[in-house]
Amino acid sequence: MRRLFIAFLMLFAVSAQAETRDPLSHFFQPKFGDFHAELQTAREQGKKGIFLFFEMDDCPFCERMKSTILNQSDVQDTYRALFLVYSVDVNGDTQMTDFQGKHTTEKAFALANRVRATPTMLFIGLDGKVMARQTGPTKDKAEFLLLGKYVADGAYATEPFIKYKQGK
Repeated sequence: MRRLFIAFLMLFAVSAQAETRDPLSHFFQPKFGDFHAELQTAREQGKKGIFLFFEMDDCPFCERMKSTILNQSDVQDTYRALFLVYSVDVNGDTQMTDFQGKHTTEKAFALANRVRATPTMLFIGLDGKVMARQTGPTKDKAEFLLLGKYVADGAYATEPFIKYKQGK
């Protein structure tokens, strides 16, 4: 755990020097449509869980996050070290399997997870249950990195993110 925290701090320290990279190929991982199987992959790779970014076409807040936060190399490297990272289209008809092994579509999956606005970010634990939820964009890269740390450190289990932020 301490090594993970040190690695996180090192990545955070170089954030001023971060380069930008396409979030579609460097932040989000390719989806195979089976989140139930991805849980096993996350366990095997020693991840903290799965990060889901629910978005839709023409969402200005989603676009802002992708063009100012999710395109930063340090954000990409930090999140991909901690989580498997996927995008979910809230209007998508793509067939998929949810965390319980049920066949569904992206749209139905979003509704089942009470996604009512975009972006909505869910952190899913290795047991397939939601650890934390962020509805709406983060204000900047620092807050987004802090959100990842909040989940990775397990603080979500004892306090809401807003209170965690105030203590930092």
